[in-house]
Order: sequence, then C-alpha cells, then structure tokens
Amino acid sequence: MSRTVYETATSLDGFIADPAGSLDWLFAVQGARQGEDDSEAIDETTEFIESAGAILLGATTYEWILGHEEPRTWPYEAPTWVLTHRELPRLEGDLRFLSADTDEELRVLHEDMVEAAAGRDVWVVGGGRIAADLARLGLLDEVSVSVAPISLGGGAPLLDGRVELRPLSVKLAGAFACLRYEVVKP
Repeated sequence: MSRTVYETATSLDGFIADPAGSLDWLFAVQGARQGEDDSEAIDETTEFIESAGAILLGATTYEWILGHEEPRTWPYEAPTWVLTHRELPRLEGDLRFLSADTDEELRVLHEDMVEAAAGRDVWVVGGGRIAADLARLGLLDEVSVSVAPISLGGGAPLLDGRVELRPLSVKLAGAFACLRYEVVKP
C-alpha cells in the first residue's frame, strides 16, 4: 500500500530554502553530501528516494534542480508531477506539469500519483505549502525531515500551514538529526 511521504531537509528554525529561494546552505553543512559521514539514516533516505513510485514537487524546487544539478534528463525514474502556473523548461523523462488549485484537483492528482506508484510510496519533495495542503486533506501519511544544524532566519517554511504530527523515530546522520513523524489525520 502506498504511503505519501514528505521527505526533505530543513534548517533548525524550520526553513527548506533561504529567503532567496536557495538550497546552497544545505550543501554547505558538513555531512550534507552523500559519501560524507555515511550512516544508516543516509542509506535509508537514499533507499526511500530510489524506491519511490511517484514524485510530487513545486515549480521552485524543480527550477532549483535544473539550475544547480543541470541535468540533461530528469534524474528520477518515477513519474513526476510538477505543480506550476508557469511554462517551465522540459527535460527528457516522465514529467507532468499541471496546477492543482482546488482541493478537488489536489485529491484527483493524489489519486493519479498513488495509482502510478503501484504500491510504492509517493515522495513529496517540496514545498511546504503542498505538504501542508495534502495533510489538511488527510492525504499525507508521514513527514521525514533531516534537520541541519543551521538557522536561516527566514525563507520557505518546512510546512506552510498547521499540521499535527506524532513522532515515530529519531536518528543521527552526520551533522543532521533525522526525524520521522506520522501525520495525525483530520
């Protein structure tokens, strides 16, 4: 059975991107890049990402990947939905661009992603508004977040809305505290 999991990293003060929309701060943290301070928690994150059956992200995250990783083809095999209201550059791969402005559209999108995932998990990459909206609708099952030892003072929030969580586990991965939470359904 598919779970919908918001798997991401955040600053200690709860931001997934700095005020300029950058993730550069994340990769400046010791242990942020794969191969540095490898641990069981890093391996679990990598395994989760590689086994995801469907991916959902916002336009800002998609544009950051394009600008910083400079892929020629989309780096993930799973079908990927990008929520946007703009025309974005398209890479080779299973990418689907759409908007989901209403609760009903978000529910239909979630159903499509779960069907495409075929029993594997749906990975919500970003952002915080998408994850909070899915939680509000009872569609988000888990939040798995790696907390970096840095404070940004502002930026894009980890969860842009009220979400009640129940702790599942805590692990260390290099300099990161890896926290898993079950989403308390409305």
